[in-house]
Amino acid sequence: MSGHSKFANIKHKKAKNDAQKGKVFTKIGREIAVAVKEGGSDPSVNGKLRDIIAKAKSNNMPNDTIQRSIKKAAGEDGAVNYEYITYEGYGPNGVAVIVETLTDNKNRTAGNVRSAFTKGNGNMGTSGCVSFMFDKKGQIVIEREATDKDEDELMMLAIEAGADDFEAEEEGFTITTAPEAFGEVHAVLENAGIEMAEASVTMVPQTWTTLTSEADIKAFNKMIDLLEDDDDVQEIYHNWDEE
Repeated sequence: MSGHSKFANIKHKKAKNDAQKGKVFTKIGREIAVAVKEGGSDPSVNGKLRDIIAKAKSNNMPNDTIQRSIKKAAGEDGAVNYEYITYEGYGPNGVAVIVETLTDNKNRTAGNVRSAFTKGNGNMGTSGCVSFMFDKKGQIVIEREATDKDEDELMMLAIEAGADDFEAEEEGFTITTAPEAFGEVHAVLENAGIEMAEASVTMVPQTWTTLTSEADIKAFNKMIDLLEDDDDVQEIYHNWDEE
């Protein structure tokens, strides 16, 4: 999630997700289930569900799989109750880390997350200890080869739909929105036939932290791998400048 190597990181993340597609789809399916339970199965009136569907599509989750997950969640009664719990802490050299989980067992999840921090030479902190260093935003990333629209045309389309910012880079474009505007901007781009490499409401770091020693880099990667392998962990945000 580096601000300077966004496209390389997306390709790396996509490769990892492709290798663990079943696990990724299961995690997103769990998010869909919670969103349906909280706000119903119609994404036109359930903004949270609409945003999760956008995230699912950017992870190449097939439409029929998404619809099955929605129908299954709508028909479930007395299913497992999951709750969102967010953990915050630090990696090596003070890298800020936020871990979003969806769990039916708080003790198990807390123990696993704490263990991952410890094994990655970091430590868990209290709620709010690093979240002030991030801004919650909608973020849409488009690779240049994924659209036949020129830069100005794409920028006007995004801004008119409600985007706050449009950033052009050599490999593509990053569109930033307020969280509540993300769904509308995503829908406009999708209806225009634009393929999005990444699309989600995310936590964007205000500043970046570097790791200079191989030991710190290895330890932090170990922490991230342990967290990503945990079935209860939905998202990991950090401010390591991987470049």
